Amino acid sequence: MNSDNTIFTVGHSNYEADRFVKLLTDHSIDAIADVRQSPYSGYASQFNREIIKEILLTNNIRYVFLGDLLGARPQNYQYYSNNYVDFDKLCQASFFQEGIERLQEGVKTMRIALMCAEKDPLLCHRTILVCKNLKLLNMEIEHILHDSTLEKHSDTEKRLLEAHNLQHGELFRSSEEILEDAYRRQAQKMAASGGDL
Repeated sequence: MNSDNTIFTVGHSNYEADRFVKLLTDHSIDAIADVRQSPYSGYASQFNREIIKEILLTNNIRYVFLGDLLGARPQNYQYYSNNYVDFDKLCQASFFQEGIERLQEGVKTMRIALMCAEKDPLLCHRTILVCKNLKLLNMEIEHILHDSTLEKHSDTEKRLLEAHNLQHGELFRSSEEILEDAYRRQAQKMAASGGDL
């Protein structure tokens, strides 16, 4: 049982299944919420939906697919601007809010990790879209890194600011405005590069 308001994230990268499971068991994860829009991997088939679900269940870890609610490539074109996904529009969608609510409920009884493909949380929509919204609900977020260490979301945000040469303390913008600018820039960069969206 999860006694606090913490949610974890993890990227499956191209890990062997055993290594991935160890990343989860190292942190007593009870359940995976798969937030990939398409739950299949062209380079790591062990993470195809049916296969990873079975692997996780064998290790007493539940699996739920939430990519239809929290994925970053919606079918409806109303969530795009200039042919790119608009995260600001997407996070207002009723289905996205449903996904967020399901996570809020889930963490009351389980230690949940959001799963997507990217090893580095900074390069993934699980951070730039989903965790950004979870943070607004005062949820604690911990990113499970490749070496099984945890990175607090606040430290991920520091890396985000550094990646875009931004820092708190500008004269005409608040810290919140600067951070929002960094999130927006990262989302645009990911969309333009065809990264994990």
